[in-house]
Amino acid sequence: MVYGPCGGVRPDLSCEMGAFACPFTNRAPVAWSPEGAFTAGRKVARAMDGGGLGQETQSRQSFLDLAQRRPVVLTDFTVRPYDVSSIAEVCAALEGSCDAVLIGEHNNRPDFPPAMLMPMIRELGLASWVTLTCRDRNRIVLEQELAALSVLGGEGVLCVTGDGRGVGVRPGVTSVFDLDSSRLSASAAQIGLSVAVAESPQAPPEHIRPYRLLQKQRAGARVCFLNHVSTPERLARFIADARSEGVTLPFVAGVAVYTDARSAAVLQAFPGLHLDAGAVSRVLSDGDPVRAGIDAAVAEARQVLAVPGVVGVNISGLASAAGELAAARIKATVGRAVLGL
Repeated sequence: MVYGPCGGVRPDLSCEMGAFACPFTNRAPVAWSPEGAFTAGRKVARAMDGGGLGQETQSRQSFLDLAQRRPVVLTDFTVRPYDVSSIAEVCAALEGSCDAVLIGEHNNRPDFPPAMLMPMIRELGLASWVTLTCRDRNRIVLEQELAALSVLGGEGVLCVTGDGRGVGVRPGVTSVFDLDSSRLSASAAQIGLSVAVAESPQAPPEHIRPYRLLQKQRAGARVCFLNHVSTPERLARFIADARSEGVTLPFVAGVAVYTDARSAAVLQAFPGLHLDAGAVSRVLSDGDPVRAGIDAAVAEARQVLAVPGVVGVNISGLASAAGELAAARIKATVGRAVLGL
């Protein structure tokens, strides 16, 4: 990693991967330098010129264009890995409840390649944003994925460094990290993809986060997907700080969906993510936690959409321990409520 810190810094400024200090917490923030960018994106763009490939499509810009007219809803897409029937079930459950789905990439749930998932989901009627991480791909494979997404007319790509693989998760599998999110973003932008980046407003060191986001904007980002924060006021403060640094990006704010102890615990376990502890307690102690969790998510969505700079919400989280289809139905209920359907 050249441009840090990532979102996995713990409160004591240690790395999520072990008992050692994050090296980015005791140095000056790193400014974006095009010379440090992954330049393969320009090579891919030149290779596709004149070949009828990688042409701009109407769908590629639809999500961001729509966000200029009304609040948009992006919903996490969680399915059983390598299961085509699960993809179809979840797509059917989410149909009409969101403007696009966010295809995640988790260290413990590998799935079909993004350039395969995106057209499959599109055939089932949904637009998607694809997450690409630097954890499991070297530069060449990242170049291949970006080129494929461009040729296929992808809606957009969320470029993240990727959370590290914890001890005991796929032992013997090597993590790569040839690149980080900033350099991957530059390469994606160079071949014409719409680029989203992530930021964790409450991950320490908090004072660096707005400046770090500015560097991602300079690298080519067009929108920022924010991780969960504890209160709308904390979200508003981060966006104001980012604006003062010169960030002009629109923001899509994370909305936590949990309806049982497991789905709440999964969100609470990630470094840099913060939930409203009072809201979690009220949902889990309610006689109907599913209904309470849906109501809490809808309320949070409406609160964050009122924050200046927020153009949409990302309905995210495990949502339910009852399985992927049950979770999709819960998130669909939240999405329809937010959209006023």
